[in-house]
Amino acid sequence: MLLLVLYIIAITAEAMTAALAAGRRDMDWVGVCTIACVTALGGGSVRDVLLGHYPLTWVQHPEYLWITAGAAILTALIAPIMRRLHSLFLLLDAMGLVVFTVIGCQIALEMQLPITVVLLSGMITGCAGGVLRDILCNDIPLLLRKEMYASVSMLTGALYLGAQHLDWDPYVTLLGPMIIGLSFRMLALHRNWQMPRFVYRDEWR
Repeated sequence: MLLLVLYIIAITAEAMTAALAAGRRDMDWVGVCTIACVTALGGGSVRDVLLGHYPLTWVQHPEYLWITAGAAILTALIAPIMRRLHSLFLLLDAMGLVVFTVIGCQIALEMQLPITVVLLSGMITGCAGGVLRDILCNDIPLLLRKEMYASVSMLTGALYLGAQHLDWDPYVTLLGPMIIGLSFRMLALHRNWQMPRFVYRDEWR
């Protein structure tokens, strides 16, 4: 139940931030809702297709489409005040990343897949929706830039797997990795920590 509540908060927050990205591209309301749904639910859909895990989450629970679309429309209506909530949405976006990551790891574990696949399942669930949003909005995906995003997802997934292996209390196993991952993501944003970049300017002949 706790994870379900966190999941609904996460998809709502992701949908609202995606709606703002769509608004910056002057999309109509259908486009705004589409971008919101793809961002909030796309990571899980990509994961399910790759792992052969059916039905897709939004097919099994179509109410999630209404939640994300409704969040997008609400964002469009209150857009003038969204700037004041920037810090809140950074926090909610980070929370969405770690929640999606743990859910992705859980599903792969239930399918008894190898550890490497479990970690990738968590990262895909956490990051793929944002990649799809950036591609549709004609931006370089955040995953491929210098921000610590995918690395936070991998850290969260690794901590979750470690806690599972040590057979800790279920609540500690669930919340501990998410709190650490969330804290690391927010600290990275605050301190402007960045991943190393590869810069190559010479012509290849």
